[in-house]
This record gives sequence, structure tokens and C-alpha cells, in this order.
Amino acid sequence: MDNGSVTTTRATRWQWPLAALLIAAAATPVVLRYLVFWPMDQWQVDVEVYREAGVSILTGRPIYAAMTEAPQLLPFTYPPFAAILALPLAWVPFPVAAWFWTLAQVIATAAIVWYAGWRLIHRADGWVPMVFAVLAAPMFWLHPVSDGIRFGQVNAFMVLACLMDLRRPRPGILKWVPPGVLVGLAMSIKLTPGVFVVHYLVNRRWREAATAVGTAVGVTLGAWVLLPEASFAFWGGALQDPTRLGPNFGTSNQSLRGFLLRVGPDGVAGTALWLVLVAVVGFFGYRLARQMWLRDDSIGEVAVVGLLACLLSPVAWIHHYHWIVVVIFALLGARPWRRGDSGVPWWRSRRLVAGVVVTAWFLCRMPWWGISWLNHRDWPELPGRILQNADVAGGLVALGLLWWVNRDPEDSGRGASHLTPESARS
Repeated sequence: MDNGSVTTTRATRWQWPLAALLIAAAATPVVLRYLVFWPMDQWQVDVEVYREAGVSILTGRPIYAAMTEAPQLLPFTYPPFAAILALPLAWVPFPVAAWFWTLAQVIATAAIVWYAGWRLIHRADGWVPMVFAVLAAPMFWLHPVSDGIRFGQVNAFMVLACLMDLRRPRPGILKWVPPGVLVGLAMSIKLTPGVFVVHYLVNRRWREAATAVGTAVGVTLGAWVLLPEASFAFWGGALQDPTRLGPNFGTSNQSLRGFLLRVGPDGVAGTALWLVLVAVVGFFGYRLARQMWLRDDSIGEVAVVGLLACLLSPVAWIHHYHWIVVVIFALLGARPWRRGDSGVPWWRSRRLVAGVVVTAWFLCRMPWWGISWLNHRDWPELPGRILQNADVAGGLVALGLLWWVNRDPEDSGRGASHLTPESARS
């Protein structure tokens, strides 16, 4: 190793503590808002749901009959395996569990940036830690991410698991874990990652599909042996009860179905229109994900399928759009400033424009602006309705932008050729 390499390594090593401080500083205002200054009767309500499921196991009460304390009165809506994973939360006081969960969400979101932005981050050579911190900092301010911190949600971990499972080159930490296992575990906790199994099947990736389904089935059967009554209660009744999720027509439901429930039509016509939209968006989305896979753009592949998880699901709360972190880095690619020899200025690069548009879109809290607008009865309704459904529109716009950058003849979006073996395995 030459002296220049030694100097670069030492400089990079000293940058990591500063990068950690920058990430912590960026996340601190969001954390303070929702864990220090937020009303206690709305404090970390989803962590409380998870923790109470663990308490139910320890005390022997029915998991799916228990509710959190008033005024929320929220039931547990996840499979029994998720309740087993929640046991450690039940072993510590609720405030400790909530603060620990928040710290874990911040770390998981930073890890998503690391794995999704690897093509861009590792171009920084000796400045990798600082570039990583600068790219991670605004992600905590995206309103799906901040809403996840507000409620104490699980989405950061779902996104991270699926991203690590599909990213190529495969993260070194998963060297001995077959592809599909993490997707299967995610499906055992929350059903929506099943969209990745559909993606596997569309592309005839039979082994990964079988591994994901086999993992989910094996874990579910294991939970059934440990918690037979809870398993019967969930798979035999609670899963089919949409009212357990809360009002599906509320602004927080930013799926295609949530949009239609708010703007109509109602009844059979509304259901038929929703199924048509699901078919159209699903066809376009899975086709685009296949194109990304064939181009060896695994980040784009995950971004597209993650958006489908939000748009096609009957219920997709705002914090489910944590996938937007992956989408942003899929849009930016390896060299967002590159325009080849076309003479077009760097700031008009497709990738840079698309990445900035989606970041700016989801930094704004437009659905809640729409509610504020609609509360003014004398104001025209249409602008309020548009704002109220902005995340649905944002998801569709993001899909369109992913298609747009994918068609850029000057940029393959892969950018793997510059990576060293060490950086590729990170």
C-alpha cells in the first residue's frame, strides 16, 4: 500500500465519527418533535401496539382481542410471528422500548441509504463517510420517514430487509444467506412484501420465489406451533377484518384504493375501477421492474416493486412510503450529473432532475396541506383534493420518472465498473 492510500484510509477513518454526528444532528429535530414535544396520548402509538402483543404472550391474554390504552384503542394487526419478535419490547418499560425503537429506525434508514446509494457513495473515494452523511441527512425529513418515527413504525426494517436481499452485488453480511430468505421473513411480519414474490415469478426466478415462500411458510408454521390459538385467531378471522386497520378512506391511506374511496365512485363501480387500475399499474410496474433487473439495476428493481407495494395494496399508510428513500437513489444512479458528450448542462441530467423532484415532493407534507385546505369550506374543493392525494400521485410520478431515466440512452444506471471488490461487498 502506498503512502497516499495510507493517508486516505486514515482520513476516512477519522471522518466516520463526524459522519455519525451529522446523521444524528439531521435526525434530532424529527426525534425531538415526536418523542419529546409530542402529546403523550399520541406518543409512539405503534410501538405500544407491538409491545402490547409481546405483553399478551407473556401474560397469556388473547393477542388479537387486546387493545392499547385510550384514546387510541388500537389492536395488533400483524401475524403471530411478529408478536413473538415483539417480546423484547415487553421486557422493558414502554418509554425505553420507544426510544430504543426510534434509534433503531434511524440506524435502519441510514443503512438503507448506504445500501441503496452505494453506486454514488463509493465514487467519493476518500470522502465516502462525508458523502454518505450528506446523502442520508435529508432522508429523515421525508414525511413518510418522519411519520414512521412519529408512530414508531416497522417500515424502515421491512425496506432494509428487502433491499439487502435483492441488491447486487450481494452485501457481504449475507454471504451465507440464500436470496429470498429476508423477503420471506419480511412477509412473515407484514404481508405486503409478497409483491417481491410476484416479481420473482414474473421473471422466472423460481429458486428465489421458492426460498421466500418457503421461509415465510416455515416461520409461520413455527409460530403456529408456539401460538396455536393466536394463529387460528389471525388467519381465521383477524386477517379478513379490514376495520382493524382503521378507516380505509382516511387521508393516511395513500393507496389507489384509498384515493378511490375518497373521490368515488362507490360500491361495485368503485371496486371494478380499482381492480382495473391495479391491473394497469401492476402490469406497467412489473414490466419496468423486469427491465431494471435485466439491466442489472437492482436498486431500481427494488424501488419499482416497493412502490407497487404501496400503490396496489388496499391500504398503504403514508409511512409505508418509506420506499421513497430507495426510489431517490434509484433515480440518482451512479452518476446523476453525467450527460455524456451531448453538451447538455449537468443540472439538466435526467437523473438529477428526477431525484430532486421526488425528494422535494416527499419533503412536503401535501396530504395534510390538503386537509387544511378542505377545512376551509369557502375555498374551492379541487386543489384540496389534489393535495390530499399527493402521495398516490407522487408514487405514480416516481414510477414514471424511473421509466424515464431507464430510457436514457447515455446512462445505463448501473455504475458498477468503478467499484473495488471491498466496496461492492459492503
